[in-house]
Amino acid sequence: MLNRSIQTLKEYIGPLLLALAIGALAGLGVVIFRGLISYGQEVLWPAGTNFAEQLQHAGWWWKILIPAGMGLLIGPIITFWAPEVRGPGVPEVMEALALRGGRIRHRVTLITTFVTAGHISAGAPVGREGPVVQIGSSIGSSLTQILNLGRDSRRLAVACGAAAGIAATFQAPMAGTLFAVEVLLFDLEIASLSNIVISAVTGTMVARAFWQGAQIFEIPDFFMAHPAELLLYFFLGLVAGLISLVLMGAIFSLPRFLRRIGVPDWLGPALGGLLIGIVALYCPWALGVGYESINAALAGKVSLVFALTLLVAKIVATGFSIGSGMSGGIFAPSLFIGAALGSLVGLGAQSLWPESGLVPAHYALIGMGAMVSGTTLAPITAVLTIFELTYSYQVILPLMVSCIASLTVVRLLHGYSIYETKLLLKGVNIVKGHEVNVLRGMRVGEHMSTDLQVLRKDAPFSEIASAMEQSPFPHFLVLDSQDRLSGVLTLRDCRKYFAHPELCRPDTTAKLVMVKDIVTVDEETDMETAFHLFARHNISFLPVVNSNDPKIVIGQLKKTDLFAAYDQYVLKERLLSPLGWVCPLPQRKSD
Repeated sequence: MLNRSIQTLKEYIGPLLLALAIGALAGLGVVIFRGLISYGQEVLWPAGTNFAEQLQHAGWWWKILIPAGMGLLIGPIITFWAPEVRGPGVPEVMEALALRGGRIRHRVTLITTFVTAGHISAGAPVGREGPVVQIGSSIGSSLTQILNLGRDSRRLAVACGAAAGIAATFQAPMAGTLFAVEVLLFDLEIASLSNIVISAVTGTMVARAFWQGAQIFEIPDFFMAHPAELLLYFFLGLVAGLISLVLMGAIFSLPRFLRRIGVPDWLGPALGGLLIGIVALYCPWALGVGYESINAALAGKVSLVFALTLLVAKIVATGFSIGSGMSGGIFAPSLFIGAALGSLVGLGAQSLWPESGLVPAHYALIGMGAMVSGTTLAPITAVLTIFELTYSYQVILPLMVSCIASLTVVRLLHGYSIYETKLLLKGVNIVKGHEVNVLRGMRVGEHMSTDLQVLRKDAPFSEIASAMEQSPFPHFLVLDSQDRLSGVLTLRDCRKYFAHPELCRPDTTAKLVMVKDIVTVDEETDMETAFHLFARHNISFLPVVNSNDPKIVIGQLKKTDLFAAYDQYVLKERLLSPLGWVCPLPQRKSD
């Protein structure tokens, strides 16, 4: 009983302590990351009370030189050392979770931190949120790899790191938790939720220890002047959905253009920096993370023309930045564009109905959530993010109306979030379903059998018949004299010889009867691919060959092996044996 109790404590307490460590390290990583950005802005730009003012004090040539020069410096690092750092960062975490069991290279933590800090310091109009998700996830993945933990523990650690990163950035543990589940497509088990919450709360507390009393946004007191305002918020959500599609188009059209004109990947960020610098000449407020401009919108200090200028400039500059291959998130640009769009709608409605008591700043706040919902297709995360910034229950209903409207428009007209779209363009289809992602993350080499049934090419039919009779699984690999694969032989191939023995001649050997057109896999093939091969070719087993030499057999994968692997990871209940401390409980029957 004592040993079982200790084992149970290890199974519960170990993951919780790991989640606590991941949350603390991810929170510390966010603090260091933001510190690097602030230091870089102080070094690269003239003095000012905020980044927008620093840009305004800089000369026109400096506004072009710094972003372009930083892109030229960092472009080769991204291209040759860590291509997964390119872009928002979140799609790469999704891919690692679904296809590689949460395995992320150790170098990603440091390279993402310094590369993205450099880009944002130089004025790139991207967010900190995507990179901190990648930083936190990389920390979680690296810890589990160092501790040599299994696939499930690694995937959970990646989700914990992502939640802690978002939570620390916005001081919003609930939003961080939902982000890990809703955006990263993490196939959550209820028992895992406590680990993610612990990481998110720990990351938030670490960040607050360094930013005590710091406020990200100056949030206005929210109220609804009239219930009919919900119609305006619904309209705002519809427009936010359309603008989300425009933003995606701006981001994904530039890479196609750069490839068409032959610009190498390592030079893309430099060209993007040059284009960003040109935008800075006309609208410096659109560069950087942009929280100063968001606060201006939330304070109601933007005019109709200025809001429109910010909206257009931010879309263009973000498209140039992320589209050219710079590292940076899409979350903050979505908040910025949503605030500008909400201000436009609010100011327009106020000019049409001046006696209605409408407050444009309220529309800026709701627009932020609507744009996040449209770009990420994560309405719950969007609602909770804004709620945790305001802690006002009155904001929830208009937020839900706008976020669902935005989500619906993107779903109907495009169907995918900005993260899913990037993966689809890479040829990676992340299916929102536990079963497919589990099979896709499993490798044939982990589940193949090395107990092989072998026949030689020159084996006479009498030997074949004897082997068939004695075998519980009459499927044989046919090898030549040098143990190289020549074909496969099954009971189905011998059927006509058993039905008509007169067809057998002294020279009827395995070479004559076997199937020479062989379907094979190697040990690194994922189980989803094997599943499709079984279905397409109507076969019962697959020879597993060496990845360097397709004629060397190292094992075989039966269709039943695939079913057993599926059962192990998806269908089988993971229950601990009851200890019976409170009352006698029935023991679980062994399989």
